[in-house]
Amino acid sequence: MPSVTSLTDLVNQQLTDALTSALPETDGVDPLLRRSDRADFQANGILALAKKAKANPRELATQVVSQVVTGEELIKDVEVSGPGFLNITLSDRAITTNLAARYADDTGRLGVPLNENPGTSVIDYAQPNVAKEMHVGHLRSAVIGDSVVQLLEFTGENVVRRHHIGDWGTQFGMLIQYLDEHPHELDHESAEVSGEEAMSNLDRLYKASRKLFDSDEEFKTRARRRVVDLQAGDPHTLAMWQKFVDESKIYFFSVFEKLDMRIRDEDIVGESGYNDMLAETCRLLEESGGAVRSEGALCVFFDDIKGPDGNPVPLIVQKSDGGYGYAATDLSAIRDRVFNLKANSLVYVVDARQSLHFKMVFETARRAGWLNEDVKAYQLAFGTVLGKDGKPFKTREGETVRLVDLLDEAIDRAAAVVREKAQDLSEAEITERGAQVGIGAVKYADLSTSANRDYKFDLDQMVSLNGDTSVYLQYAYARIRSILRKAGEVRPVAHPELELHAAERALGLHVDAFAETVAEAAAEYAPHKMTAYLYQLASLYTSFYDKCPVLKAQTPEQVENRLFLCDVTARTLHQGMALLGIGTPERL
Repeated sequence: MPSVTSLTDLVNQQLTDALTSALPETDGVDPLLRRSDRADFQANGILALAKKAKANPRELATQVVSQVVTGEELIKDVEVSGPGFLNITLSDRAITTNLAARYADDTGRLGVPLNENPGTSVIDYAQPNVAKEMHVGHLRSAVIGDSVVQLLEFTGENVVRRHHIGDWGTQFGMLIQYLDEHPHELDHESAEVSGEEAMSNLDRLYKASRKLFDSDEEFKTRARRRVVDLQAGDPHTLAMWQKFVDESKIYFFSVFEKLDMRIRDEDIVGESGYNDMLAETCRLLEESGGAVRSEGALCVFFDDIKGPDGNPVPLIVQKSDGGYGYAATDLSAIRDRVFNLKANSLVYVVDARQSLHFKMVFETARRAGWLNEDVKAYQLAFGTVLGKDGKPFKTREGETVRLVDLLDEAIDRAAAVVREKAQDLSEAEITERGAQVGIGAVKYADLSTSANRDYKFDLDQMVSLNGDTSVYLQYAYARIRSILRKAGEVRPVAHPELELHAAERALGLHVDAFAETVAEAAAEYAPHKMTAYLYQLASLYTSFYDKCPVLKAQTPEQVENRLFLCDVTARTLHQGMALLGIGTPERL
């Protein structure tokens, strides 16, 4: 089914045509249309156009109004307000007709258009470390990144997921050497082990190897030698290293499954995946003059980046001992994503505290010609998760909070809320809903905050039925589904001939803005714009529900039309929440 032109775009086109007729000599007219509380829309562009044409804005506005076709097809009324604003009211028929066209889209897209010229975006997100537990600091990259992926894919963009896991470094020499000398520590079939057990094994192994490393100089020497073997590609050492990676993946997948996220093995390309490119990356940078040798290290200097002493702070690509830093890996990843994956956009969902590093990496890649006007790189920097006290979220003992513990507590709290409200749910259904509501609450709290801001992690507020929470949205959806079930044989049917209540109009106009919101949120990598839209949608539905009886409406046609408004709202809520990675239970 073809996409549906939004009411905003239809009105915008009519006003643009009217402005062009009134000012034929003016190029690029823009009505500057926006939603208004004085009418359905307000157009503010005439003031600027009148100034440009040296005309009286109110007279020009009156002239434009004379060119606008009014009636039942789209614009019912347009009037001049103030110094030259236009207040536009749509016909009820236009609102219902446009919603009916969205409702008829059997693809589930609600008439949202696909990008006619999609690019290829690589989204780098959800980057845990091998042999280490995931903590609260890993939450935002995963949740924000997953929503950006869903939004971009929904618009038609070709998206390549990348999980740049930490799977390389000196600590692996210690771990591998210990496992080689204690071969039965991980002696089991990985498929039979849960994620929690896998990480418990790794944690125990890490502590034992660290204790030996700190107390036994001979073991320390053997462990350091093992790092050299790993970097040189010794087959036996690599096989041992692979055991750690595989064991960690069992754990990663279990955590992501709890987060209701789909992580595919082929999308995991860790630091080790770029090893073969590091030497060439350094050579290309040095040959191009983008990097220079300084005290034996390969460095990139920047005029605007200096330390407290006023001296330049370089990006170190290769250390003086020949080892490679994070910069070499990140620059090699850029080369791979641009030249092998043919990406137009590189998006890094990474902690704001790494902003200086990525600023230097991106500038280095631009100097090398790997990034340019056609290929952009962007860090979607996110803030810190704070406790209720406004300080970085820690346990009472001052330790970093384990992500699994956080999610389990959210699920338990949500299950308690569901159990309290549940009327006809079995214990199994309460458990299932608890997971959907708890994980949804955590995700929504994260996504409803602009990514670059810190936010407070408050489970009591997150699982509340009141206020801007996912539970409020899920409850609105479940309420609609309940009404549709109670309707029995009566089906939702659009009746454009009916006059609409003010609450119906407000709801209908907002539902129609879904496509615009998707486009804006995707273009700006801004899931919080989708959460704001959905919260307002649920609020407008609540107002409609309070003021407009559905099953007890005055006529059969009005019942059908209000059921139609309910169903198109439910579909919009369902699809919008899916773009945030949040489920919508049929019953709550």
